[in-house]
Amino acid sequence: MPALFDLLAAAKVYDLSQPYFVGMPHFPTHPPFLYSLTRQHGEHVGPEGHSSSADALALGSHCGTHIDALCHFSCGGMLYGQEPIVQSYGAGQAKYSVDTISPILRRAVLLDIARIAGVPVLPVDFEILPEHLDRASKGLEIRAGDVVLLRTGWSRYWAEPSRFIAQGHGPGPSLAGARWLSGRGVFAAGSDTLAFERIPADTMPVHVHLLVEKGIHIIECLDLEDLAAAGVSTFLFVAAPLKIRGATGAPMRPLALVAG
Repeated sequence: MPALFDLLAAAKVYDLSQPYFVGMPHFPTHPPFLYSLTRQHGEHVGPEGHSSSADALALGSHCGTHIDALCHFSCGGMLYGQEPIVQSYGAGQAKYSVDTISPILRRAVLLDIARIAGVPVLPVDFEILPEHLDRASKGLEIRAGDVVLLRTGWSRYWAEPSRFIAQGHGPGPSLAGARWLSGRGVFAAGSDTLAFERIPADTMPVHVHLLVEKGIHIIECLDLEDLAAAGVSTFLFVAAPLKIRGATGAPMRPLALVAG
């Protein structure tokens, strides 16, 4: 235990999550983030002069930095592994829901697509192809079970919701790019974009391939700028989604740990 604590204490920690705020970006088909104070200081003052403040929030399970559970997508009426769908509005999804995802502590690799493209931010219609992934991963080892994150630079637009949402348009991997990832047996793939594929995409082929065909989780709306600026390419990825029974996804706060 002392050795593990010493290693963790010496590690450099990068926060990969985006902040939540009223008016923040969210996918148009998902609910927004809502927030309000429910009690202000001074409304109720105790006999010794103390007071407390409290608040309430509401949000969709795919709002902000979040992970997709395997039940988020189906195809032909079936989930991953040809499992039948069992669902209800009150109880959610009975199989592959987000509360079945164990806390994630895995080796991770950052592929900086914007850097190899020679731009700070990828264009809105940029499609990430296997050739881009080959170039970005040159000299890096991707192992089965890794988390692979793609940087497009779009997290720079997070504070500008209309620009980040871009009327439902954004860069991302092609189906061939998704197959490049699944062919390496990754546990999860993610990016700093609204959706982990080039959008709009009527059939959402990347989501179907990763979630339904291959059982690979998707992580979206990451902040990868500090990690990329530091030149970090491999690290320990630590995260745990909110344990919401039956949910198709959940917010989480992922961290990148780099040996000190």
